[in-house]
Amino acid sequence: MELLSRYGTVAAYTALRHPQRVQALILVDAAIYTGGGAPGWAKPLLKTPQMRRLGPVVARNLLSQNKDLLNQTWHDPSKVTPDILEGYSKPTKVENWDKAFWEFTLASRDLKLSERLAELRLPVLVITGDDDRIVPTEESIRLSEELPSASLVVIPDCGHVPQEECPGPFMKALVAFIQKMPIQLRGYGIKPPS
Repeated sequence: MELLSRYGTVAAYTALRHPQRVQALILVDAAIYTGGGAPGWAKPLLKTPQMRRLGPVVARNLLSQNKDLLNQTWHDPSKVTPDILEGYSKPTKVENWDKAFWEFTLASRDLKLSERLAELRLPVLVITGDDDRIVPTEESIRLSEELPSASLVVIPDCGHVPQEECPGPFMKALVAFIQKMPIQLRGYGIKPPS
């Protein structure tokens, strides 16, 4: 689930590095204030030959608890169907997925994005569930307050993956935001306001 939280971090970092390429951002439960991988003191230890061998084992053990992680991620774990669980398990059936996951963990670092939020002057939609236990809802609220041009949508009775658990309210917020954007929307099935 940490991986899901990092998409927003990557999006914000991209907007800062290449502002000419990004017209707006939609940040869903973005781990801007938390995350960044292992603490600095642990990085050298994690890169030792021994940990390079043990790391994938740790990744396998962690993600073998997929059901427990999903229960923590969703507001209502009873909505996690066998198909949803299978969807989350599918990537773990690819050869060397555990090594890739471990390398991703090693490559993660604190980008200090929270110190640069004022630079993100483009329109931003921050979306969160009111019961996000992975990236606390309070962090998304704080993020929307610290971004110069952000709007916030908090979806009730929803957890860390509102796009999956609460697709109706999520899409409603998304479409309303996109329809306000002065960007080219041809081919996306969304008509700009007249």
